[in-house]
Amino acid sequence: MITRLLVANRGEIARRIFRTCRELGVETVAVFSDADTHAPHVAEADAAVRLPGTRPADTYLAIDRIVAACRASGADAVHPGYGFLSESADFARAVLEAGLVWVGPPPEAVAAMGSKVTAKRLMAEAGVPVLPSWEAGGEPAYPLLVKASAGGGGRGMRVVRSPADLAEQVESARREAEAAFGDGTVFVEPLLEGARHVEVQVLADAHGTVWALGERECSIQRRHQKVVEECPSPGIGDGVRERLREAAVRAARAIGYVGAGTVEFLVKGERVAFLEMNTRLQVEHPVTELVHGVDLVRLQLEIAEGSALPESPPRPSGHAVEARLYAEDRDHLPQTGVLWHVEIPAHGHGVRVDSGVEPGSEVPPYYDAMLAKVIAHGATRGEAVRKLAAALRRARLHGVTTNRDLLVAVLDHPAFRAGDTHIGFLDEHRDTLPPPGPPPPLAVLAAALAGAAANRRDARVLASLPGGWRNVRSQPRSARFEEAETVYDPLPDGVAVLSAEPELVVLEADGVRRAFQVARHGGKVYVDSGGVHAELTPLPRLPEPVERAAPGSLLAPMPGGVLRVEVKEGQRVGKGQAVLVLEAMKMEHRITAPAAGIVSALRVGKGDQVEAGAVLAIIDEENT
Repeated sequence: MITRLLVANRGEIARRIFRTCRELGVETVAVFSDADTHAPHVAEADAAVRLPGTRPADTYLAIDRIVAACRASGADAVHPGYGFLSESADFARAVLEAGLVWVGPPPEAVAAMGSKVTAKRLMAEAGVPVLPSWEAGGEPAYPLLVKASAGGGGRGMRVVRSPADLAEQVESARREAEAAFGDGTVFVEPLLEGARHVEVQVLADAHGTVWALGERECSIQRRHQKVVEECPSPGIGDGVRERLREAAVRAARAIGYVGAGTVEFLVKGERVAFLEMNTRLQVEHPVTELVHGVDLVRLQLEIAEGSALPESPPRPSGHAVEARLYAEDRDHLPQTGVLWHVEIPAHGHGVRVDSGVEPGSEVPPYYDAMLAKVIAHGATRGEAVRKLAAALRRARLHGVTTNRDLLVAVLDHPAFRAGDTHIGFLDEHRDTLPPPGPPPPLAVLAAALAGAAANRRDARVLASLPGGWRNVRSQPRSARFEEAETVYDPLPDGVAVLSAEPELVVLEADGVRRAFQVARHGGKVYVDSGGVHAELTPLPRLPEPVERAAPGSLLAPMPGGVLRVEVKEGQRVGKGQAVLVLEAMKMEHRITAPAAGIVSALRVGKGDQVEAGAVLAIIDEENT
């Protein structure tokens, strides 16, 4: 029996595993980097062991340090979570050689699926349908996808549409794969445009029983990383569904699999093709749990203890949809900083929140930018989607830019509601997923009224006077924000102030009453009212002179390292031309020229570390 489990991971998945351990009476041990000293998963564990440093290589990827943490804490078992070392055969062997229980598949199964090249060969031999592939440098048919043989999560993947781009994209994928996984091997295969990404959850015990727990649709992706997942898939028939399950079971049996894993496929019409097998728990496992009424972590632990699965898996019921909430901007670039406030309504009505953060959490630049997963379950797909969209709309998120608005736009999109999803969904519907507009006028008015109330509350003299009182009325009361300016006395026609406190303003507009919650963090004002959200920057009445970036400055959109510089000073560049490449969270990000011009200054070089907002280069625009 497992008595004390160390989770070799962080954030949301560590907390998720701890929750099941508490229910089973299993003690828990966390590991943490210096960047995670105050992280929620550290506080929730029964014991925690520091892994000095911040870089993944020194902390969550350091096998010897994690095994030493097991010895120091008295842990008798290890759960790898997902990411980091979860698909490392060397880590699995090290845990077993240390005499500990490994909550995962045999190292041989991990190794067999660790290389996508090897995995495709093994699957083809086992009768699982696969796509043709070529080692880089062959003669593929376009369009195609360059893929890293090791790892996943979208890293080391590039779309190539013409032979002229192949060499550059292969080299870029190799660099990213080497940085992320320590293995730069890549291969290419056809890009099935318009295909669905569908995966099957498998669970196998050591006694020969293999479950295929339905399928999950994971087609809504950016940068080849999933952002919305659901169970079951809305767009496949019973025949394809049965073929997927049979192929997944055949794949698991072919490598002697034990534990929880996922077999991923591309589906286009009646065509099914194996992508890869993830030899671990998946980020999106909650949708399977809600539909099938199981706890996959509990089953993992029981299998690791030697228990046998029942002969047949539980039958599915209803539909579940999950949205991944990321700290990232509209261009999918990761964001860092303090998450001042996070409040996502769940209330147990078919909505579940698996979160790695809490109010005041720091979002560091070293790890994946996912903050939380919001999952909804309903009797029908429409009900589940509606619940999920409502929970996201009502969420209060202050301090770090997130993808919440994009997620809501996807869930509300007619094509998504109709189940018409595929891996190119976000690109196809880019124009119908518009960015958020200006802050709503009533939200700006609420911010102004709350600010006036806060000034009165904090006044050192004559605090009892009403806000804005003066002997001679010479002009209306107003407030200035970077995003908008409002005059709130006299009020707009049809608007009445029912109450105005520093944190709560109640307005009535055309007979409709609405309450606005107002908060102030880090020099910003945040206004929330149901699905209305505004982030405002107050401007002083008498602004101080500020240092401004020179016109044409190219600023870093995120903290990271300069991987390479593509231009020289004095060089003429075209709009959209790559100026340099930043590496952040082990992914490459091309920084391009916003307009045609001359590079008059380069402020950084290869290997430099930069903060968000740092000036990278100055481009003097050409007059046209």
